Amino acid sequence: MRIEPRKQILDIWRYMLEYCYVDGEWVWGGRAKSNPIADAEQLLCLFWPMTQIGTFSVHDSDETQADVAAALRPFGEATRIPRSLVEIALEYFRNHTDDDGEPRFGAGSYLEALDPNATVPTDAPTQDLEVVDAYSMSITLCLSLLFFVDSRMELEIQAKHKENLRDLQRRASRRLTAAMVGMLRSFVINSVTADSSEGRAIIEMLRQGDSTDDEMAKRLGERFERLRTQISTSLRLGLSDDAKPEKDQLFECGWSWGIADGSKPIEEDYAVGLKVSEKTGYAQSRPWLYFTVNALDGIVDFTSRRAAALNVMDDGQRDLADALSLRWELTQRYWSTVARFDAERWPLEDIPWRTSDGQESDYYSLLVMSVLIQDLVARTATDADLLKAIGILQELAQRGRITRRMSEGDEALALHYPGVPQGLGGSKEAVGTALVLYTSDYAPLIIKRSLQAAQLTDDVEARESLMGLAESAMDHLYERRMMRSGDPIELWDDLSTFPGMKGVRFDQPSWYLTERVVEALVATAIAFEQEPPRSPVMYDYLLRLLNEADHVYNRELLRSNVFEKTALRDRLEEIGTLIARARELSRRRTSTAISKAEEALRLLDALEVARIDAGRSR
Repeated sequence: MRIEPRKQILDIWRYMLEYCYVDGEWVWGGRAKSNPIADAEQLLCLFWPMTQIGTFSVHDSDETQADVAAALRPFGEATRIPRSLVEIALEYFRNHTDDDGEPRFGAGSYLEALDPNATVPTDAPTQDLEVVDAYSMSITLCLSLLFFVDSRMELEIQAKHKENLRDLQRRASRRLTAAMVGMLRSFVINSVTADSSEGRAIIEMLRQGDSTDDEMAKRLGERFERLRTQISTSLRLGLSDDAKPEKDQLFECGWSWGIADGSKPIEEDYAVGLKVSEKTGYAQSRPWLYFTVNALDGIVDFTSRRAAALNVMDDGQRDLADALSLRWELTQRYWSTVARFDAERWPLEDIPWRTSDGQESDYYSLLVMSVLIQDLVARTATDADLLKAIGILQELAQRGRITRRMSEGDEALALHYPGVPQGLGGSKEAVGTALVLYTSDYAPLIIKRSLQAAQLTDDVEARESLMGLAESAMDHLYERRMMRSGDPIELWDDLSTFPGMKGVRFDQPSWYLTERVVEALVATAIAFEQEPPRSPVMYDYLLRLLNEADHVYNRELLRSNVFEKTALRDRLEEIGTLIARARELSRRRTSTAISKAEEALRLLDALEVARIDAGRSR
């Protein structure tokens, strides 16, 4: 199906408000009971499009577009919409802040027992166990709210609502600081020897030829020498010196599932009074791909919009942002290098990806691809890199049954439901029960990464392939929309149409998946806002058209009387405007410029034919 982000986002808002806004009260929770992560995802379904796409903004009622106001009509008139949103956001902070003013980041109802026969304890330590998802979502949400408040503050005239904005600003800023501190303390370096089980797993995943273990270890040491030096000399906050790799060690870097075992407290002034800055860490000190990608997605929000973020962050937050940005850059570089370690055949092409703890899944390949594409966005991608990436994405879409039919008992179903289990190593030591988090965002990730990759190339065929992948993934997701009275609604997730899943139907939405769909739609909208690709062949053709049009146009000008106000002069002015517009569009929209140049040539030819006919009539 064609992806129409504006229509689809507004449809999501309409159905969302039907479900969430009842008799003037906001209903928290969905398929998962209310928790800090699910509630942040619920709010981001609204605030992410509003702060990412200009035509969805509602902070200025005079500028709010009619269809946006109609979708949010349950909040009231356009003047009431921003005030209602502020009140709901304040309720989120009241719900997830303790009596001491400390932000809560517990995963709560998202946690399940690793042992299928065990139950998750309902005690506070278990429900309050913090994971990186909570920090990442909070960074994205708090920055979105701070951008919203910054835009709205000057326009609000009523004292009560202005105070609400200030209160929201204070609460969002404090939670942002806490989330950034938690994110820093969850960053890990897993340093291992080449002959350890983890070291051998790293070598086996990267080996694509007949190299020996010693040769592979030497190559890894050489490729990562500069990165190892930067880690040793530049990383400070939250990371002990013992965690940094020695010269003869292999290593991997990224984010664990929560505050890492052995993480140092952060004692800087801006972290004083925050419990998260000194909490004991229990998460195993090795990177999880899922949490690493989630962390990178949260951090990229203030790295990609740095100038705007600097306006809403204080000095301490800027220091934290710099520290996180450094970790973002190092992690991007590490996983991008690992993914392409062998130039002839990338390890990433060897699907499925195997992690250093021996787990393997197509989902992990997609996560590594996510890091690679973000790195290609941050740096200049070559056509060769991009073509390989497209081929891998296409294979992952097939293996995930995005572009292929799913069959009864298909193993690929587990990628979508219940999802890929992320065992939280160390959780048993923390709360007495080994826990797991299930992740099922395979299809939205295909859309998001395909659209990001499409922004890297001017190759029309490559972009068409990537758009086709994104549209196939949206087809897949549209089959999974929830049903109401036999009709689909724009909320997720219902898997009853899949083979063998007839009984798997839910009455309440998953904000986890719905928020990921919104993210994918926003990524699509951003891609559409860019200029279309320019083909070198078409550009050369355009230059030839313009050269001929200019030449013939100048000849016609020489033949016409400059003082005459005739239809001929009007037509020449029209042709001149067409040629000028074609030149203006030449580098941005080549095909449109070609149509303008061809129209100019057609009109010039008509003038010549008219002149010939006039000569014959004499």
